[in-house]
This record gives sequence, C-alpha cells and structure tokens, in this order.
Amino acid sequence: MANVLPKQYMPLAGKPIISHSIEVFFNNPRIASIHVALSADDVFWLSLELDPASKLKLHYTGGESRSETVLNTLQAVCENQQIADDDWVLVHDAARPGLTNALLDHFLDTLEHDAVGGLLALPVADTLKQADSINRSEKTIPRNGLWQAQTPQMFKCGVLKDALQGNNGAASRPAFTDEAEAIEALGFSPKLVQGELRNLKITYPQDLEMLEVFFNKGKA
Repeated sequence: MANVLPKQYMPLAGKPIISHSIEVFFNNPRIASIHVALSADDVFWLSLELDPASKLKLHYTGGESRSETVLNTLQAVCENQQIADDDWVLVHDAARPGLTNALLDHFLDTLEHDAVGGLLALPVADTLKQADSINRSEKTIPRNGLWQAQTPQMFKCGVLKDALQGNNGAASRPAFTDEAEAIEALGFSPKLVQGELRNLKITYPQDLEMLEVFFNKGKA
C-alpha cells in the first residue's frame, strides 16, 4: 500500500478501515463476542480502555502466519472459557471492511445448521493464466468450479483448533493460507456461500479507491 500506517489503520469514509470491519459484527445481535488479534508491537490500540462488559476483546496473539495467529487467539480465548468447542467461530480479515449487515445475516442463516461450516466466496469470472518465471503466459486455467475465497469463514471452534494444529496425521504443522484449507485437510468440505464484490480485501491502493465508491454510494 506504500503507506507508513498498516493498511488496516488507513482511513476509509472517515474512520480507520478496521473500525468498519469490526462495526458490522458489533452491530449484529447474533455475534456474542469479537476478538481482535494484534501483534505484540502494535501500538495503535495500547491506549484503548475497554469496558469489561464489552463484547470487543483485544489479544496480542499475532504470529508469523495467518494460521498461527488464528490458532494462538483461539487458544487464548478458550483458556478463559469464553468459547466452547461446539461454538461457531467466524474469522474475518481486518482489511476487509466492505462486509454488509445483510451479507453477514445471509451467511449466518446459510451455515447455522450446516454440519461443517463454510466461507464467503465469489465464482471466478475472469480467464485465468498460468505464468512462467518471466511472466509469459504458459497456459489457460479452466475457471469452471473455481471460486475466490473471502471472509468471514465460519467453523466450530474445536474442529478449527484441531485443523490449525495439523491434527490430520501430518508430521509437522502445515502453513494454511485460510481456515477452509485447514478444514479441508481434515477431510471435510466447507460450504461456499456467494459473497459480494464490495467484500474485497484491501491489498492495493486502487482497492481502497473502489471501496470509497461503494461507501459513498451507500450514503446517497
């Protein structure tokens, strides 16, 4: 993002990106608690004093990878008996502020009684190319059946912990790129719930510009 601030703290529609990401969960009565995973050297939240009764909790549990961070946080929360193994847990990217209340409710409605859980995702619409080492196209990848993963991703707490710990017979803990991949490694098939374009993850400056358009349109 070529910015001094970590991208989750950059401004969007008048407040930090992460504030939008948290707000949609804070305003949903079906969400019992919100747990923000921070790195040990994150200075942006140090002065924040939270009401003990608030459903927003901070954890300095950031790891070297996404999967390590999520596992560290689940273990910290479970140590305090805040979440039971049979409770649903939703994992969401801090830099994905475009999730709407309507989409979150649709996601919860779809997965509430699912045996496995699942994730928001979008069917791939563009033609995909596989590049060689010098960025020349080697071949076209068929896009039939391909989806682009989004978040939230929702699974039972105990199963997700087992999955992220690599409890699938592997000799060492694998580095999963998302929670669904860890669940797949246990032999389960997470459900794909269609998401929305505005639920994109901010990676490049133009992503932030696109979300500004979505947020400004919502005010009209």
